[in-house]
Parts: sequence; C-alpha cells; structure tokens
Amino acid sequence: MVPASEALQRLKDGNVRFVAGKSAEMHRTHKLVDNQKPFAIVLGCSDSRVPPEIVFDHGVGDMFCIRVAGNIVTPLELGSVEFAAIEFGPRLVVVMGHSCCGAVQATVKALADPDADLSGLSAGMQTIVSHIGESVNREDQTGTESDHQSVVDRTIDDNVRNSVRSICNGSSVLKDLIANDGMVVVGARYAIETGVVEFIECPEVVGSHA
Repeated sequence: MVPASEALQRLKDGNVRFVAGKSAEMHRTHKLVDNQKPFAIVLGCSDSRVPPEIVFDHGVGDMFCIRVAGNIVTPLELGSVEFAAIEFGPRLVVVMGHSCCGAVQATVKALADPDADLSGLSAGMQTIVSHIGESVNREDQTGTESDHQSVVDRTIDDNVRNSVRSICNGSSVLKDLIANDGMVVVGARYAIETGVVEFIECPEVVGSHA
C-alpha cells in the first residue's frame, strides 16, 4: 500500500512533468487483466479538458478516477470512493476542480436571480445545480462581469472544499479509514490556462493533509 504522502508527491511530480512538456508515464504498458493497484483516487469534473491521468502524467491502472460534472459528491460518487478504497487500497483521495468550469458557471448564472425557478431543469441538472449551489454566495453577485467571474472563481474552490467535506463526513467507512488507516482527502484546482494543479487547504476537515 502506498502511503498518502508518497501518493500525493507522485501526483505533484507528474503534474510538474506535464506542465514542462516532459510527460512520459502515459506511454508505459501494463498487464492489468487480472488485477489493478491504483495508488490514488481522483474525483474530478467530467470536462473533456481535465483528464486526470494526463494532467498528473500517469498511466493506465495508476489512478482510480471518478468523473462527474462539477466534481460533486452524491451517494453514487461516495460509494465509488468507498469501493475503490476497500477493493484496491489507495489511501489518497483528491477532489479536483478546475478553472473555466462550465457546471459552476451555469450554476452561478442560474442562481444570480434570487427568485430563480429551477423547476424547468431536468432532475439530473437540478442535482448538479443544488450541490454546487451550496457553495455560491448570492450576496456577492452585483451583476457586473468582473463580479460574476470572482463569484465563479470562489465557488470553484468552495465547491471542492464541500466535496472534500462530503467524502470525509458522509461515510462511516471512509471516516474509519481516515481515523485509523492513514487515508487522506485533499482538494485541488487545475488551471486550464497553465496546466498547473494547486492543492487547496481544507483546514477544518480531519484527514485533509498529507
């Protein structure tokens, strides 16, 4: 089992290679028909510009990746994290948001009107907006373009923190792994403009530091 601190360093080193244009890990071959041993779990957005394996420069079988619009945590995502942790043993969980997130932008826009009626959205879209909406501070919105962007930027980070909290607090299985078996859950933000991944502090969450 790879300790969380070592797993986190592997991801950081891989992102440095990716940003420098020196990616190498994706070209390795693996024999994974009978088994897999991912060293990290990454819960990220479904955005086509944010593939975790490429961003962190690792290959097939290295990471258990869970992707959903807006990197939200519902019972399905939580169950996927539990499954990966129990079945394959990784002790690092990374929740990764990103700049220019369409799901966050759409949510902020939808909630800009205090009387917004979301009933016209599909059930699936309502789920995404309601989860991301927990991170939107409507009082910060004044209607200007610059203000809208600052709200989006803050929401991206706060949405990551909320997903980290959901993972840490929403599952007795994961709580036990965090308390007794070295599991660490961290937040991250990927900048599409530069390729750099920065890790987000979640100081109020137990087990959120490697």
